[in-house]
Parts: sequence; C-alpha cells; structure tokens
Amino acid sequence: MTIPEKEKIIIDAVILWVDGTEEKHKNKILPYVENKESVHERRFRTRYDQVDEIKFTIDSIIKFAPFVRKIHIITDDQKPNFLKNKDTIEDYSKVNIIDHKVVFDNYQNYLPTFNCRSIETCMHRIPELSEHFIYFNDDFFLINPTKSTDFFRKEMPVLRGKWLKFDENIFYKKFRKIKFGHKSAQQKAARLIGLNKYYNFKHTPHPLRKSTFESYFKSNPEVFLENISYKFRNSNQFTPQGLANHIEIKNNTCTLKKDLQLMYYRSFKKPLFWYIFKFKNVPNDILFLGLQSLDKCPPKILKFLLNWLKKRTFKD
Repeated sequence: MTIPEKEKIIIDAVILWVDGTEEKHKNKILPYVENKESVHERRFRTRYDQVDEIKFTIDSIIKFAPFVRKIHIITDDQKPNFLKNKDTIEDYSKVNIIDHKVVFDNYQNYLPTFNCRSIETCMHRIPELSEHFIYFNDDFFLINPTKSTDFFRKEMPVLRGKWLKFDENIFYKKFRKIKFGHKSAQQKAARLIGLNKYYNFKHTPHPLRKSTFESYFKSNPEVFLENISYKFRNSNQFTPQGLANHIEIKNNTCTLKKDLQLMYYRSFKKPLFWYIFKFKNVPNDILFLGLQSLDKCPPKILKFLLNWLKKRTFKD
C-alpha cells in the first residue's frame, strides 16, 4: 500500500564536515590553541583529519535513502574534493554546501569555531531546511535500503538507544575519574529537560525536527548562546541532538527503538582477515555502519574498508 501524497513528509540530511589536513584550516586554528605543538598530536588531529569518507556517506544516502530531498554539508569555507569534479557534479545535485557564516548568522562573533557541538547547536538554522531532517556524522554510512519510516513514524522521530542512569547514580562510577565525553554531554542534555535518567543514543543517524530546536532555543536563548560560545569541545556543553531527543521523549513525540540496526567500529585493532569476515555477509536488517576515526586506521585495513564502501555505495 502506497502512502498518499499528502501524507508524505519532506526529509533532508545534514552533515558536518571539515578537512583538517588543509593548510588553510591548520593556520586558522593555530591562534586559538595555547600549546601550538598539540595541533600535530594524533589525539588532537583525529577530530579534524579525514580520508574523504564523506563521499561514501553522501553516496550511501543517495543510494539507500532516495527519499531524502537535500543533503546539506556544513563546512568552514571548504568543499570536499569529489564535489570539485565537474564531470560528476550532476550526480550530486542534491548536495548543498552551507558555510559556518550562514548558520551562525547574527552570531558571527563566535566564529571561527572548531567545535562540532557548537555547530550542531546551529544546524537547524540552515536556510530552507525541512522540518524533518536526519543528522549524519561524516563517518556514518547507510549500507542497506532504508525507508522514511526507519527515521520518522507519524511525522515523529524514531530514536534508537536505551535508558541509563546518570553516572552519579551508579555506585562504582562515583570512584572513577570523570570523563567529559559523548555520554556526559547526553546526560547534560537530559538534565536540562528535567529528567532523572538519560536516553543513551549510539552512532546511528539522528532523525530530528527543526521546530524542536527553534521552540526550545526561543524560550531559552541563554542556553543557545552558552553552547555556541566554545571554540573547542568543553565539559559545560551538551550534545544538541541529545537535547532534541530528550525533549521529544518528554513530550511523547517520538518512537523509541532498542534495535540499533548498526555495525560500529572505532579501534581497528583486529587483523585484516577479521574485518573481511565481518563484512562478507552483512544482514539486510543492518541499516547503519559507523567507522569512527578512520584517519587512525592501519593502511591495509583502511584500503579494505574504503573499497568495501565504494562497492557498497556504487550507484547501479
């Protein structure tokens, strides 16, 4: 049964991207770093360096999510190399490059920024962004056909994850050194909404609604300004998609789904044959692939993974 035209919703995709290997970007970041030598350290570089994996992110959306209307890439005066090729530009007619200055309009005094959380806080400000959009990191990939209902049901987001206690409510974590990472930023988002636990989401694409951000930040402008004020990640920040998720949960305007439908790798410490085995027969119900920090991946494994993505996302 097909969905009547009037019931179909418009869905866009949003991706944050930076090419930290570009000399212009390196020179831009230097004045804001106290320890100049740290910009050459792997731990620092991994947030900015890339191996052109965004091409496969976009190719995967075009192939496996044809219902997506526009793919917006938020960048800092940059453009992925594959979009500079005049011979293939027509293949990427859905792609729209958005500069930081656009989403930070009226707040350009906070630029430049090198902080994904600050930029994510502004992503709903993309001009003509659809009400319903899916946020991708540039290391998220679709690897099987998807439907709009994998992301939105009855026009409400499908949130994949599970409920967890706050760290301070878990006995053994009280004695650990506090880590200000992804989970901590999610917990901050849940606290802002007044919840006593948090919905922990993983590295899957995030279905979001523009009006959820607009309504909250209109009522809480000081929260918006605080979160965009940091040029680098800061322990005071919350993750904006986590904020939106918890608002939807509190308002009962979402569907919660435990099955992540995800393959996810980040350390790449296994031998090559292990990855060959894992990627040989991917089940049809696995929709998402996360490959975090590919810039750290050993050359042979990186070559295999990029070739696999190339074949998987090739447009027939």
